[in-house]
Amino acid sequence: MRLRLIFVVALFCFIAAASANQVDETVTVDTSSLNGTAGSLDFNFNPGPLATQSASLQILNFSSDGVLAGSPPTTGDVSGLLPGTLTFDNGTALNDYFEGFTFGNALSFDMSFFGPALSSPDGTSKSGSSFAFSMFSDAAGTAPALTNDGLNGFALTVNVNLDGSTTLTNSSSQTRVEPAGVSAVPEPSSFAEILLLLGLIFAARVAGARSKPKVRLYH
Repeated sequence: MRLRLIFVVALFCFIAAASANQVDETVTVDTSSLNGTAGSLDFNFNPGPLATQSASLQILNFSSDGVLAGSPPTTGDVSGLLPGTLTFDNGTALNDYFEGFTFGNALSFDMSFFGPALSSPDGTSKSGSSFAFSMFSDAAGTAPALTNDGLNGFALTVNVNLDGSTTLTNSSSQTRVEPAGVSAVPEPSSFAEILLLLGLIFAARVAGARSKPKVRLYH
């Protein structure tokens, strides 16, 4: 019985560890100083110059009181349209999403990094991958705004490192980044894990009860 419970606990820990290989963070930007400005937004997720392990990025839950221009040009492995989900893969050298945007007082979005480079680093790749988010005060994307990065004009970057970790650099005093909020209601994957664990515990208890020798009392 004890061995069965150890197996159940070990399996649950494996499932929890697998779930932890995804990095989710929420980005919130105070854009009030640009309110009414016809500018633009840029998102890109690119591999390094050397052999790079596969990784993916999603931009989710985009929200703002500003107005997206629509018809955004994209380059490389990018799919989706804001305010819906954007999905980037690092399979080509340049993966970019650029869209005109009339700024409001604030904008926010979630970013989720996942894939083999995070869950199972191969130890042989020579380069990681990098995400960059930029805001511009012009529609052409030539005047970076809300950033202290005078070289590249990035407001925010996230590097996926060779060991599967991530390194975030925030170059914007108006930008806040924090772990994505944990809902009080478990996600569907969490429900599945909980049900699986309960089912395994129940099966282990039933099997243990059946294996116990029956004791007969004689009067």
